[in-house]
Amino acid sequence: MSQIKIEEQIGGTVLHLKGQFIGGEETDKLKDTLREIAEQKKNKLIINLNKVTYLNSTALGVFIAAHANFVKREGKIILCCISKSIENIFIITKLSLVFTTAETLDEALKSINE
Repeated sequence: MSQIKIEEQIGGTVLHLKGQFIGGEETDKLKDTLREIAEQKKNKLIINLNKVTYLNSTALGVFIAAHANFVKREGKIILCCISKSIENIFIITKLSLVFTTAETLDEALKSINE
C-alpha cells in the first residue's frame, strides 16, 4: 500500500512517499498531490523517496511533469533518501542528470534554500 504525506518545513514542502508507485491509483494520487502543490504557488519541493520500494515509467513520467512545471516557475525539486535500486532506475533512464538529489532530508533542506 502506497502512502503520500505532505509536511511543511522552513524553506519548502516535503513530500514523503512510501510503497510502490506503479501506474495505478497511487500514481494518480501522486500526480494530483504534485499538481495541488504547484497550484498553491509553492516553488520549493523535496520528495523523500526513503520508503519507496518501486517506481515504474508512469511514476517517472509524473516526476518529470512536476519537474517541468516547477522549473517553468523558477522552482526547485530535490529528491532525497534514494535507495540503491531506485537510484539505478534514475541512472538507467538518465534522469539522474535531470533531477537534483541529496543523500539525506537535512541535506535536501539546506540545498533547496541555496
